[in-house]
Amino acid sequence: MILDPVLDLFRGKAVTIPPLDGAFRPNTRLDDAPAFAELSEPDNLLVSGDRLLASSGNAVYSLAAGTAPKVVETFPSPVTALALSPLGELTVGLESGKLLIAGKDVVLPADVRCVAALAYADDGTLWLANGSAEHAPSQWAADLMKKGASGSLWRREAAGGAFRKVAGDVAFPYGLHPIGKDVLVSESWRHQLIRFDGETGSRSTVLTHLPGYPARLSSSADGGAWLTLFAPRNRLIEFVLQETHYRQDMIDQVPPAYWIVPALASSRSFLEPLQCGGIRTMGIHKPWSPSRSYGLVVKLDQNMQPQFSLHSRANGTRHGICSVAEKDGRLFVASRGGDCVLAIDLASGGF
Repeated sequence: MILDPVLDLFRGKAVTIPPLDGAFRPNTRLDDAPAFAELSEPDNLLVSGDRLLASSGNAVYSLAAGTAPKVVETFPSPVTALALSPLGELTVGLESGKLLIAGKDVVLPADVRCVAALAYADDGTLWLANGSAEHAPSQWAADLMKKGASGSLWRREAAGGAFRKVAGDVAFPYGLHPIGKDVLVSESWRHQLIRFDGETGSRSTVLTHLPGYPARLSSSADGGAWLTLFAPRNRLIEFVLQETHYRQDMIDQVPPAYWIVPALASSRSFLEPLQCGGIRTMGIHKPWSPSRSYGLVVKLDQNMQPQFSLHSRANGTRHGICSVAEKDGRLFVASRGGDCVLAIDLASGGF
């Protein structure tokens, strides 16, 4: 109704979040999966030939079953994005705002300070998601609490040259999946997937009302894609996002670690904010209880519609999924909250 914004001043506004149902029906597949490798807060996963690469902190590691992760390369600041060119060149985005291709600095536009995701199209075009014009990648919580929408989308032709801005006003683009000349983008703060025309920058909504904050996208062998959601939507957080003065006071007076925001892991400190229902009852943490962290991976078909999902619920430990990679019939899942990389056999997973 057109009068709803006025009436909400008197009757209040309901805080609702999409249910976990249908293709998002909860299960314990992530918690049941074996750990492929132990690694502190693995962030980006990438398949390079016969190697599985993972970023953690300032380094990129090579992972193999039964052996400790091996350092491939270290950098002066944390790695925030990885991609592999059709020529096999490792492309790395850093927390400092730098971009390296095959170890060489690439000049970025002055507006690009937050390299959140990178992806190459089949023709060699490089796509770059600039998460925010105001905050570094590690400051994503501040961008959310300030209702940031200063993210942008950039592309660089296969022949090289300067990056060209394709679109702006994107609320923290966190994942990229090229589709021909276009690109699919996960827009975290608006909980949706958007398809952008590579030439005009025009956008169309592909999937909306997601039950969490979408992160990176990666290709699947059947022509579809995998979508990660790094944290769940939560009624308390949604309520805080509506309260301007409260949010500002929280930002000004409370250490960021204890803000009422989504999290990559929870239940690690008694100082963390709690929501009624999320407290242990008789020593048990209910799997359906409200949580600031969660583990969620979604399989998308060729039309980018959800088919099924893999979960680590509120009482699980494999939370904070920001990246996955499919290789040789297995899905590798990086859990930042669980400090591990999982391996799931897709052939025998019963999906």
